[in-house]
Amino acid sequence: MRPFQIIFNPTSASELAKMPKELQLSILGEFRGLPQEVMSTDLEHFGKLERAGKILHRFRLGDYRVYFERHELGVVVHRILSRNSLKDFLFRSSLPVGEDEALQDNPKFWDLIEAPGKENARSN
Repeated sequence: MRPFQIIFNPTSASELAKMPKELQLSILGEFRGLPQEVMSTDLEHFGKLERAGKILHRFRLGDYRVYFERHELGVVVHRILSRNSLKDFLFRSSLPVGEDEALQDNPKFWDLIEAPGKENARSN
């Protein structure tokens, strides 16, 4: 089996580093089964968001949502957002549809994903 890497971009690495150590370990521990799932399936049971040919998947970890994309080496993690900040984002954006559909069609979400260091989502 080829090596599998979980690559944190600078934004997601910063978000992870700001969390308490116990929470960091818990989140990282949840990635244990991810390599086999990502390499052997088409990721049907993960949330899916798509824009301009870019596909992100959402991985729920308790109160957090991890947004990642497949990469030839494994996955690239783009953001780790608290469920509460995501709820706030949806509320502030007035999006009365499902989470993935709302985010997929909202340019503010893609700005949040793509703009390093830009903090549009607020935690409670």
